[in-house]
Amino acid sequence: MLRGNESVAYAFKLARIDVFPMFPITPSTLVPERISKFIADGELDAEFIPLESEHSAISAAIGASLKGARVGTATASQGLALMHEILFIASGMRLPIVMGIGNRALSAPINIWCDHQDTMAERDAGWLQFYAESNQEGLDLILMAFKISEDKRVLLPSMVGLDAFVLTHTMEPVDVPEQEEIDEFIGKKKPEYLTLDANNPATFGAFGSPSHYMEFKYAQYLAMKNASVVIDEVFSEFTSKFGRKYSKINEEMMDDADIVFITLGSCTGTAREFIKMKRKEGKKIGLLKITVFRPFPKEEIRKALKGKKVVAVIDRNISFGFGGAVYGEVAAAMNGMDESPKIVDFIVGLGGRDITFNTFEEVLSIAEKAMNEEVDEINWIDVDKEAVEKEEII
Repeated sequence: MLRGNESVAYAFKLARIDVFPMFPITPSTLVPERISKFIADGELDAEFIPLESEHSAISAAIGASLKGARVGTATASQGLALMHEILFIASGMRLPIVMGIGNRALSAPINIWCDHQDTMAERDAGWLQFYAESNQEGLDLILMAFKISEDKRVLLPSMVGLDAFVLTHTMEPVDVPEQEEIDEFIGKKKPEYLTLDANNPATFGAFGSPSHYMEFKYAQYLAMKNASVVIDEVFSEFTSKFGRKYSKINEEMMDDADIVFITLGSCTGTAREFIKMKRKEGKKIGLLKITVFRPFPKEEIRKALKGKKVVAVIDRNISFGFGGAVYGEVAAAMNGMDESPKIVDFIVGLGGRDITFNTFEEVLSIAEKAMNEEVDEINWIDVDKEAVEKEEII
């Protein structure tokens, strides 16, 4: 029985990380706490580096990775935001750092509970992004992220999101593999290029003029495309070794579905049970869970949604002035398809607000209406609109 944060820490231990730079922040603090205990108890041979900020922690991660170390760290929300500048550097320097994120709302107002605004705000930073539905997925995805990121066809950092408190602090049964199994699965890190070496000086992250900069960005673009193939390979290998099946998207009850709910993270379980209940009432609803958000699984989503009538995108984030980030990606993916379904966005669960059967009842009601008439493109669910409109909340 492990909390989500503990499952992330066990994954780092199993991956035999060499360095763990950190600055604690709710709700991910238990990760560095467990790592420090593993090291103190002699269970993990690694450098634990407490630093003065998250900006410093990710900067130290870059230095360690450049030296050839396998590096893990963890953060959340404002901590991830403070890393923003350096996230682009880690990706641009092609460093396979892996980071566990306790998905938490961004201030203001101050909020320590779950939504996906923090990682969605970094979706263009060049990091692979995975979202866990359960604590088991948290452990498994961290392990696979190392193998994917360190593949010479990729060499990009990864972040794995676990919903704050719903997963990070909640205990669930987790199958923790044996160390020998993970040693065989991941293997030792083999630096593909020059590393920091006082006896062999080299320059990293040097000045890039207009005559060269764009080629570097194109190389990152190709690496992210390559990651899509590598993810499929690693997911397949993981399934064959450990029996747990992973794919970039998971389709459930989709064969005859007219309406499809798209989810990320822990709310998927609630959506699944709601859909099962509604199917007993004769409702033709399907579920599509996105596990990999970067690289975005465009072709898989196009294939899965072909012939469907309405797609209800469940967004636990908001891109102000537009709508949910997942909605925008799905809508773009479906562009140009014949008989594209009607895509409707639902903003739910911000700041840790519960996502319940009642939430999905309202989503379904609007989705059913969308089959025959026009509905609002962006729909806020479970929000006191009247209080805001009366300027009781500004």
